[in-house]
Order: sequence, then structure tokens, then C-alpha cells
Amino acid sequence: MSIVWAILRKDLVTEWRRRDRVAAMLVFSLLVVVVFHFALPNRATDQAPAGAPGLLWLAYVFAALLGLNRAFALELENDALSALALAPGDRGWVFLGKAASSFALIGVVQAVTAAAFALVFEIDLIAAAPRLAGVVALGTLGICSVGTLFSAMAIRTRFREVLLPILLLPALFPILAGAVRGTAAALAGTPIPFEAIQLLIVVDGIYLIVSFLGFEYVLDE
Repeated sequence: MSIVWAILRKDLVTEWRRRDRVAAMLVFSLLVVVVFHFALPNRATDQAPAGAPGLLWLAYVFAALLGLNRAFALELENDALSALALAPGDRGWVFLGKAASSFALIGVVQAVTAAAFALVFEIDLIAAAPRLAGVVALGTLGICSVGTLFSAMAIRTRFREVLLPILLLPALFPILAGAVRGTAAALAGTPIPFEAIQLLIVVDGIYLIVSFLGFEYVLDE
């Protein structure tokens, strides 16, 4: 666990000093929200609650892709990937540290994006905030789990900016299926379907286990 906390602290402190990764994700996600606002018909405000869950998660996914693409960029620039591979203990703990830092940074961006989304589309998220936060946390856990693994796989390739979305987006289908359904129920004020929560928990567990075990071989050159 010391490896997890060391990597998590290192990534968060580095981001606090540079602020480039969160700033890029935040600007991009806010621009996506604005584009959605102007791309929808003039009567979109009245129809926003019906399509809001899907639009919100599109903004989340785009921001997450941008952030995960930069998850190992600093280590690549400073040739620190070899040092991560030589860290004492199982390399799966390195994965958990990187995934935890991505989860924290993406979570900050998601909170600001949700506030902007509610303002632009005139949706009241205050009452639904606790349940919505739970659904978003489960969905983001799955995104960060498999996204961290694929980011480490793609970082050494020439086309890593293109390769990561190609690898990651198909793996997000089950996560988005459960997350969008749960978000729709939270925004509507109805109980979140157990099937959606069950799907998210099962997929998150599978991705966490596979990524933890598979990361052992990903850092090898």
C-alpha cells in the first residue's frame, strides 16, 4: 500500500504545481457542454432532461480520454517508466496508485462539469446530487481502471493519442450502459435500478482485477 500512496501523492502534488492536466480536461469538458447547448434545437431546454444523462456522460468520457492520455506522459518525458517498473512490490500497486490519481483528478473535473451542465440546461442537480455522485463514482472507477491499463499500453507507441480511444471506447460500453441508466433515474428522482448498479459493480470488479494482474506485464519494454 505504501507504493499506492507514494504514487498518488506524487501525481497529485505534481498536478497541483503544474495544473496542466486538470486545466485541459476542464476546458475541454466545458467546451463540450457549450457545443451541446448550441448544437441542440432551440427548444432543447424543454427536452434536456430526457437526453441529459447521455450528454453528461459524453462530456465525462471525452474529458477522461484527455486526462488518461496524459496519465503516463510525465514518466515518459523523464524516462521514469523504468523506475516505476523497478518499484519494490507487485506492479499492480503501481497501477492502483496511477488509477487512484486519475480517479481524483477526473472527479474534480466531473463536479465542475456537472455544475456547468446544470446551469446551461437549467437542470436542478441539488436534490439528485447524492445518488448521482454514487453512480458517477462507480462509472468513473471502471473508466479509470481499464483506462489506466490501456494508457500504459499505448504510451510507448507512436500513435498513442489515437490508440487509447480505439482501445478504451469499446471497453466502456457496459459501463456507459449502467451509468447512463442510473444517471437518468437519479435525475428523474426515481430509485436507481438495481440492474444498473449491479452491472457497474460487476464490470468495475472485472476491470480492476484484470488490470491489477495484467499491469505486471505492461511496464515491460
